[in-house]
Amino acid sequence: MNKVFLSLIFTTILLASCSDDSDNGPSIDNPETYSFERNGQSTVSFTGQTTRIQMAEELISAMMDFSTSEALQLEMYRNETADGGDANPYSDPALNADNKNIKSKVAASRDFFFTNTSTSSIIKADFEEWISGQVNKVFPNENTVAAPGIAGQIADGSSTRFVNSKGLEYNQLVAKSLIGALMADQMLNNYLGTAVLDEADNRASNDSELLEDGTNYTTMEHKWDEAYGYLYGTSADKTNPNASIGSDDSFLNKYIGRAENDNDFAGIANEIFEAFKLGRAAIVAGDYTIRDQQAQIIREKISEVIAIRAVHYLQAGKNALPDDRDNTALYGSAFHGLSEGYGFIYSLQFTRQLGTDLPYFTHNEVNAMLEKLMGDGDNGLWDVEPTTLDELSEEIVAKFQFTIDQAAN
Repeated sequence: MNKVFLSLIFTTILLASCSDDSDNGPSIDNPETYSFERNGQSTVSFTGQTTRIQMAEELISAMMDFSTSEALQLEMYRNETADGGDANPYSDPALNADNKNIKSKVAASRDFFFTNTSTSSIIKADFEEWISGQVNKVFPNENTVAAPGIAGQIADGSSTRFVNSKGLEYNQLVAKSLIGALMADQMLNNYLGTAVLDEADNRASNDSELLEDGTNYTTMEHKWDEAYGYLYGTSADKTNPNASIGSDDSFLNKYIGRAENDNDFAGIANEIFEAFKLGRAAIVAGDYTIRDQQAQIIREKISEVIAIRAVHYLQAGKNALPDDRDNTALYGSAFHGLSEGYGFIYSLQFTRQLGTDLPYFTHNEVNAMLEKLMGDGDNGLWDVEPTTLDELSEEIVAKFQFTIDQAAN
């Protein structure tokens, strides 16, 4: 009850502050859409975020293409031969010519990893291990029937899943873990943090409308837009993205859409968008109190979405476990859900607790949860018990304000 009460107070303060901005601070012109101009030209730019989302999409697709090599998939992650190098890993020539990459932005936020480089290196390496595992452990067993301790396929007539010897789908681990390690971490713990927004003389430059060389935006405006881009970078309408929320990428955008379509969480997509929009408008007005309040809302809601989906997939996996635990052909749906759940649990270490500099779950706490999920033996998910999945779900919801039943819908 105390957590709920404190959160209600915090939300009330935010709403009161936002409604009073015209009386107590600079006047904020909050547009209906994410459209901001200077001298008749847009000041919004987040091309780098769009590029990385597109690179990640191609990587996830390649992980299910049995003709691709380990070297090619790792190059999609690292992009070490950019500018038209020999590898040319992407189908999109524009991506091959770009020097950006996924790896450098994984677990790379200023607030969480600037001094914690050892954990950052471990997390970056996890993705390489999963990519290599898909090619070296799963691809060779494409036509092998999966069983405890044996990688291969599980076909149930409607779909075919490809798992490692412990029942995990590596492509799901990469896709769902990037939601936290790339999108959420860069958004919540980097670009929306004061260490980045207010770095050096950013406030003074923003107040005087000093633009970055060759651009139409201030540094602070651009940093906020880059956070926005990790959610809406591939949206059909980037100024009004909620018109297609959930269908614009396979990552954070998709799962905010899933939460939005659940009656228990309806409205969350608009809360996030409105906070992004008002925060950007506050930067234009030079109201940094309102800006930071909106950043807190974004952190809270996106962290909640990650937690909701972690519990959702743990429960989906539990409900799909077959009654006949000896019939390996019946495990496909359960392992699919639990692999997604694994990735969302992994992403919990990149969330941000309300009003703090801490995640809801630390790196070590997340690893302990994943170890519990996989068990002590060699069979991993083949031996998972429903009680374990309930215990993990309860551990997550204890730090949030939703129930297991709400998330499971």
